[in-house]
Amino acid sequence: MQKLTVGFSPCPNDTFIFDAMVHQRIDTEGLIFEVTLGDVEELNDKAFKQELDITKLSYHAMVFCLDKYQLLNSGSALGSGVGPLLIAREELSIEEVNSAKIAIPGKYTTANFLLSMAYPKATNKEAVLFSEIEKMLLDGSVDAGLIIHENRFTYAQKGLKKIIDLGDFWEKESGGLIPLGGIVIRRSFDKGLQQKVDRVLRRSIEFAKAKPSASQEYVQQHAQEMNEGVTQQHIDLYVNEFSVDLGERGRQAVENFISVAVKKDIIKEITKPIFV
Repeated sequence: MQKLTVGFSPCPNDTFIFDAMVHQRIDTEGLIFEVTLGDVEELNDKAFKQELDITKLSYHAMVFCLDKYQLLNSGSALGSGVGPLLIAREELSIEEVNSAKIAIPGKYTTANFLLSMAYPKATNKEAVLFSEIEKMLLDGSVDAGLIIHENRFTYAQKGLKKIIDLGDFWEKESGGLIPLGGIVIRRSFDKGLQQKVDRVLRRSIEFAKAKPSASQEYVQQHAQEMNEGVTQQHIDLYVNEFSVDLGERGRQAVENFISVAVKKDIIKEITKPIFV
């Protein structure tokens, strides 16, 4: 047996796809996994520090980590209509967004990358835990909030207003899918081990989709929003065909995202292989 460290978030889409492999419900081909659960920005930071063998991270963070990690073909949150939302207590003009104090779920989240593209002059940002953003808006601590994960299903019930869907913005600007987060593995591992992990993760996702009740306890145990209906909406939105395998269209979307980062001088040109 070979032990590998793996990091992912407690969000329903991650616990859903990783459940079968970390609990040995499937053939893991001799691999066992030591799990670290963390918020998206915490996982981004761990990737920068190379603390984990395999980890979920934002695509924004990934572009800075490709010298040490490669992207698995399975496990990504990527698609259409899945983007982060900028919300506020009331409708805001472009000028008001530019001057607003905005709570964001982390500097290196894809959400912040997209916000910077849509509102380059909006620089008064405060990075906080994603689950605190609605509360900060409601108590007046911030003027606007950038929400991800299950918050997109709950903000309207609390009387908050959508300013922009940044996923729609990206799709219109780029003509492609929006890559939110992916699963990477150490580049230093041999190709055989990398491909084995990719196979096991795909098997885990396929098992979860075929037998969703198997992961229900693990998902609900860690879900921020304990309402099962909201949890299922979250899984249905973020776990899709591209989670099983990026495929040609998904890989093209990732390459397009990286190309935009290069054009904006966020990163240098990538010369090493991106995908396992």
